[in-house]
Amino acid sequence: MSSPKFREGAVAQLEKIARWPAPARASVSEGPGNFFQRLLPGIVTGASDVDPALVLTATVAGATYHYSLLWSVLISVPFLLAVFSVSARIGMESRQGLVDLLRNHYGRAIAFACAGVIVAINMAMIVADLMAVTDAFSIIMVMPRMYFIAAVAFSVWYILIFRDYRRITQTLVLLSLPLFIYVAAALLAHPDWKQVIGHSIFPRIPHDSGYPIAVIGIFGSLLTPYVLVWQTSSRREAALAGGRGGRFEHHAGAVVTTVLCYSIMVAAGTVLHISPAGDLTTRMAAEALTPAVGQLGTALFALGIIGAGMVALPVLVASMCYSVAEAWGWRSGLNEHPWEAVRFYVLISAAMFLAAAFNFIKINPVIALYWSQILAGALTVPILVFILLISNNRQVMRTTNTWWQNFWIGAAGGAVVASGLMALWWQITS
Repeated sequence: MSSPKFREGAVAQLEKIARWPAPARASVSEGPGNFFQRLLPGIVTGASDVDPALVLTATVAGATYHYSLLWSVLISVPFLLAVFSVSARIGMESRQGLVDLLRNHYGRAIAFACAGVIVAINMAMIVADLMAVTDAFSIIMVMPRMYFIAAVAFSVWYILIFRDYRRITQTLVLLSLPLFIYVAAALLAHPDWKQVIGHSIFPRIPHDSGYPIAVIGIFGSLLTPYVLVWQTSSRREAALAGGRGGRFEHHAGAVVTTVLCYSIMVAAGTVLHISPAGDLTTRMAAEALTPAVGQLGTALFALGIIGAGMVALPVLVASMCYSVAEAWGWRSGLNEHPWEAVRFYVLISAAMFLAAAFNFIKINPVIALYWSQILAGALTVPILVFILLISNNRQVMRTTNTWWQNFWIGAAGGAVVASGLMALWWQITS
């Protein structure tokens, strides 16, 4: 019996999740209309990169530290542009995934180390994003979150195993677009723009050990290590299929993601004033949309979280399983039938079962998401090191990094390390 699942170029299809379908062989003319045509996929790509973890991490940062973390969002823009550009080029030129390249050129130990980091990051984010999606369903349906865990976990598993996840997630990504109301909410909340601009340009760092940890969380939510690894694999598949890089779309997506994160932080910093962060709930986070849409804010927030989470979860699960399979040299691919890549599909099933099981632990979803991003930020450093190793290796790459790419990628890792050391020092001295 053949599976009804769509079986063409798995990773390449994930790359297309956040793209509007283009007419076949249509001639594209230059001009404002063409520019908008190219910009629109970037906006949707940005929406697909905005998972529940980013939304709630930015909300916690704004509610707890007001505007004092805005500078960390702006400084992430060159980090994102450099890292996305390099990771895309690795996939296009080498036509291999990051873990594959590490195994072939640096040995299995390094490949297993990279896969282990990805598993730690992705599993924490899968559990946390599943919490956020089920909590959003509980807001809309006015029922306990626990009632939705099995249904949501099964839906993600079913999409990955049996269905054309690409077409489904193309629709789901549109559900995340209500989150862009945060841009209007930031303007309509009437923040003190003098303070907003001042904190954005001139960092004012309070002597609080939680502050540098929040910086790590912001970097983790924006750099999103699983996206870096996934982008390498997806570009590889695009290159094998004779596709183009789509660099413009990803640069636009990086800028859109940053604008949204900045807007969330401004809106939350103006409307919400909560300390400690552990007191913040998902319903309270939704109140940051009140200046823009009033009482509809809670429902639109929940809808956006469901859409963003259901787009992010399949990518998180699949990218983690791809990394493990590449490290072991197993046959893998969502284009393979389940009986042709048994171990790969068992990994997917096990990941969803574990994530669902951990979701029955009673914990505030906002805190779970926040700390998952802190973990992601801390573990971004080894991923950046692996990317630098590969992208500067002339045996792998036709074109190695420019000096500014090495500088900004190194600076991104250095910023995370410096924040961690500062948090440790302040914890000791206090």
